[in-house]
Amino acid sequence: MPDRVRLNVPVLWGDIRFPVLSALGVVVVLALIQLAIAAFSALLSTLTNISQQLMQERISMSVQLLIIERAATLDLAFFENPASYDNLQIAQREATSRSVQMVSQTFGLVRTLITFFSMIALLVGLSPWLALAALLSPVPSFISNARYSWWGYAIARRNSPIRRKMTYLTTLLTTDTYAKEVKILTLGNFFIERFRGLAQQYYDDQKSIVSRRYLAGYAWSTLTTIASSGTYLYVAAQAVNGRLTLGDLTLYTQVANSVQSSFQSLLTGLSSMYENNLYLTSLFDLLKEEPKVVAPAHPVPVPNPLRGEIEFEHVSFKYAGTERYILRDVSFTIRPGETVALVGKNGAGKTTLIKLLTRLYDPTEGRILVDGYDIREFDPAEYRQQIAIMLQDYATYQLTARENIGLGRHEELANEPAIEEAAQRSGADEVVDKLPQHYNTMLGKWFDEGVNLSGGEWQKVALARAFMRDAPILILDEPTAALDAQAEFDLFGRLRALTTGHTALYISHRFSTVRMADRILMLADGELIEHGTHEELMALGGQYAHLFNLQAAAYLSDPVAAEEAARIA
Repeated sequence: MPDRVRLNVPVLWGDIRFPVLSALGVVVVLALIQLAIAAFSALLSTLTNISQQLMQERISMSVQLLIIERAATLDLAFFENPASYDNLQIAQREATSRSVQMVSQTFGLVRTLITFFSMIALLVGLSPWLALAALLSPVPSFISNARYSWWGYAIARRNSPIRRKMTYLTTLLTTDTYAKEVKILTLGNFFIERFRGLAQQYYDDQKSIVSRRYLAGYAWSTLTTIASSGTYLYVAAQAVNGRLTLGDLTLYTQVANSVQSSFQSLLTGLSSMYENNLYLTSLFDLLKEEPKVVAPAHPVPVPNPLRGEIEFEHVSFKYAGTERYILRDVSFTIRPGETVALVGKNGAGKTTLIKLLTRLYDPTEGRILVDGYDIREFDPAEYRQQIAIMLQDYATYQLTARENIGLGRHEELANEPAIEEAAQRSGADEVVDKLPQHYNTMLGKWFDEGVNLSGGEWQKVALARAFMRDAPILILDEPTAALDAQAEFDLFGRLRALTTGHTALYISHRFSTVRMADRILMLADGELIEHGTHEELMALGGQYAHLFNLQAAAYLSDPVAAEEAARIA
């Protein structure tokens, strides 16, 4: 064996002369080349993984941001529509994961395409018909899979209300908000059984589509298996007849298998992308949603300062798609700086009136004026800056006491004197003083070192948030529902001082405190039936006087009147 060999390359390259290498040198050079290729391939794989992972994270965050940004712009009507809310839930549940899957599949498809086109050229050289058979055999399985993808998506859309109910039941059993009542009323097993029934219904639908989908896929994939066997048989026959060498047999067998598996992977990837894209339509539908309560093309600037005069002119309202009016031909005026109480039975339209005043909805008929301007002429965001409100179903934020109050005007979160003043005005300062870290104490039990509050304490914090707003118009919807009688009396006793310079509108079912208002508006079945001072309405002897006397009798321990008062109010 010669100890020196020549490389089968030109010895001259320009002015460069390659030396003659020994056999060992050739092995070393080839090994180094292999090492370089392997290292470069590993580097490319690493960079691909980094890019893919970071891209998935970025897309996940971007999709979540798209959802919450769009949700933040939509009207209250969207969230009160079950069909729209179902679509939002599907987008939240599916869009992020499906988007990430599509990114991963795109990287995989690119790699598969490179392998496919490299191998198909070799197979065509052996037999174009063989290449065509390898390509066509996975197609029926692809068509079947795409068909069942659509069915699966349709079932998922149909079952969205069920999934939402299951999520709600899970929330009832796993969060502190409901834990106390669920345990006291021993509702655990009741909700579990209801969840089990919904889960079984959902599972039965999924079982049907999944079984049919994969059994059909198996049946069609058998065709692919037959084509693979035919390919191997053809190549083997060519080798037996001497048309192919043993090396060719191995090569073409591997090529045929690679072409078929690559093409099948391509079709499977496309089918998965099609299915994922179906679920992403929920996201696209959500992004197409536009708010109906919007600023006009040329909004009128909100007066500065705002005096706070409120006028309802023949206002009627009914929800879209219904014929029943919630409010009908309501007209009244609230003078600047006046404190007005809104009373009436449940369902009389009080909260709806508040929704219209804050422009969560627009009136079906009539108009609402503030300082002489139709509020539809204002930019809603600018207009709402002039309103401080505490709703009956106020939020309990799992944040610090400082943040819970400061969110009334979030740009002033660092303004400690303003936060402390708002707390004093609502009585929340007494609550905060008892907390271990005072204003820096985390409220609620969701996070570490959180402290839970009673209903009355939460209500004082929510009321402080309304006072933190310090806006010309103050709206209080049942601001004392969770307070004891003495605390409520103390609060309303200070109401005139607290609302000095503000127009105040509040809803309350307790007539003993309603009488402190400058004026009282009485609603019944969506219509304004009485209005005036407490003394005027009592002298009128109408429905207000009747309800007031019922509550007064209840406080005097008249069982019949107390029962009727509780039922009405």
